[in-house]
Amino acid sequence: MIDSHFQHVPRLGRHPSRLRLTGTPVITVMLGSIVTALPVIAQSPVMPPFGLLLLLTWRLLRPELWRAWIGLPLGLFDDMASGQPIGSAMFLWTVTLIAIDAVESRMVWRSYRQDWLIATAAIIFCIAGGVFFARITGGGDVKLILVAPQMLWTVLLFPFVVRQCARIDRWRVMA
Repeated sequence: MIDSHFQHVPRLGRHPSRLRLTGTPVITVMLGSIVTALPVIAQSPVMPPFGLLLLLTWRLLRPELWRAWIGLPLGLFDDMASGQPIGSAMFLWTVTLIAIDAVESRMVWRSYRQDWLIATAAIIFCIAGGVFFARITGGGDVKLILVAPQMLWTVLLFPFVVRQCARIDRWRVMA
């Protein structure tokens, strides 16, 4: 008689858990939002908004994964983690996801370069919008030119984040 601890369990036909499929992208975006709370000393904003980067990456990598309303809860978490005025990321992320949906509905096919261009426009929009919301709520006199390096670093970091999300996605769908 074979001991039950040593029986071979086939991997074919098994499915990953529902929590793993739906929770992994949400958790990675939330962790990315928390990264901005790390104590980095700088005279100007240079830390890329990792929560936004991960949100864009998951949306462009797996369009069927989320609806546009996911920007509301994830944006609220980002606002609370980053210290931005409550509602700024909620609004900006939701508008960005709606715009990506509108752009994708008009495209016949999409390439990596187009994804990078879409992400670049979304990054510039969200960072500039964040500066606008910070200024109108009394967050100081932040000039848009001061966040230009942050925009540039974020845009240049996008391909690396896409590659890492693709690795996480392979693990996510694996049984």
